[in-house]
Amino acid sequence: MRGGTDRPDSWFTGWRLWRLPPRVRTYVLVVNVVAVAASVGTAWLAPVGRQDLVRFGVLAVCAVAAIEATRHIERQREYNRAPTVAYVDTKAVWSIAAVIALPAVLASAMVVLTYAVAWWRIWPRERPVLPHRWIFSAATVLCGTQAAVLVLGLGLHHYPGIPDSGFAAGLGDLAVIALAAVLRWAINTALVMVAIALSSTPRSVSELFSGFGDQILEAGAIGLGLVTATLLVLANPLVLVGVVVALVALHRGLLLTQFQRDARTDVTTGLATKRWWRTIAEQYLERARAGHGTVGVLLLDLDHFKAINDTYGHPTGDLVLREIAIALRDEVREQDVCGRWGGEEFAIVVPNVPTMEHLGRLADRIRRRVPRVAVVLPDRDTVISEVTVSIGCAIYPAEHLTGVDDVLVATDTALYRAKQAGRNRVELATG
Repeated sequence: MRGGTDRPDSWFTGWRLWRLPPRVRTYVLVVNVVAVAASVGTAWLAPVGRQDLVRFGVLAVCAVAAIEATRHIERQREYNRAPTVAYVDTKAVWSIAAVIALPAVLASAMVVLTYAVAWWRIWPRERPVLPHRWIFSAATVLCGTQAAVLVLGLGLHHYPGIPDSGFAAGLGDLAVIALAAVLRWAINTALVMVAIALSSTPRSVSELFSGFGDQILEAGAIGLGLVTATLLVLANPLVLVGVVVALVALHRGLLLTQFQRDARTDVTTGLATKRWWRTIAEQYLERARAGHGTVGVLLLDLDHFKAINDTYGHPTGDLVLREIAIALRDEVREQDVCGRWGGEEFAIVVPNVPTMEHLGRLADRIRRRVPRVAVVLPDRDTVISEVTVSIGCAIYPAEHLTGVDDVLVATDTALYRAKQAGRNRVELATG
């Protein structure tokens, strides 16, 4: 039984930050330090008046209310978000409004407040807390915020604040505000994307930017931030209740989009789910049936994979599966679709493959690539590699194959022969 003196140390030293690869850990710490230094450096650009404090209080109350109203949705988003998908930060509404309407020090305080409240209210107590992730996320926003502060301070006639004459007479100020908002978003997003790229082995550009289209929703949050700043300065702050309602609706739209993507994407590997893969395969076969080329199907089964799960645990097994999935995508074309068929099985549909021999060469290239995948375990001096794979291949159209089920049966039969023949081999469907 451990003594009570171990608890403080275990809470801090137990952060996953210290188990990250050195380059990732260094990057995260550097961004954190830069964020603090930049925030301190801009804090003196504009004095803080009594009215500024009142406006900060109004924004803070609205921000806390919005976080509380959407925390259950945010919790689901956090649980289901893939690690390679950049987080869509709807809290930007309040920090954008603050950077426009308030002095820099209060704008920085708004970022810290919203992230602190979100961490406290959204993160499930039953799940291990990752403080370094929240601190890093806040740091990237702070870096973007300070850049926006500099643009506003240099470009606006009266900083901080909204021109009293309105936008029609102040298009120059509006352009400056828009530039500051875009710069804040771009710096924040770029810092996060670099962290994602550093956190795993090299991957394709398309994978790195998967889900990037969701950032249009963050652009909507930034637009709401501009409206919020205007209402805060020029109108009755009570109207901000409407912004809170709009944010709740925006969160529901975000959750629906994420659920739609999750229905198509296997959470462990990032490949297509079995159902979505089958849908795509049926579409490709329909085109082939109409005379538009051929379709090849590969069914892959990792050899003796159960031993990895039994020795190192299922979380490590999932990590190996993900790295192998990345290798599979690297070996196929953009139009080829890789899916997780179940457990340690994968399926690949290959449209417009000329012959069975071409399909067999692709399968053999994959067979030789998979053992080269090496996974270094973060908490022990162990490297998992030399995982072999058995592959069955079939091509459509072919005799006795009338649809996707027939193709899958033929492919599975070929895979079974590969297993029976000693594994780590490719077998082509016959007949």
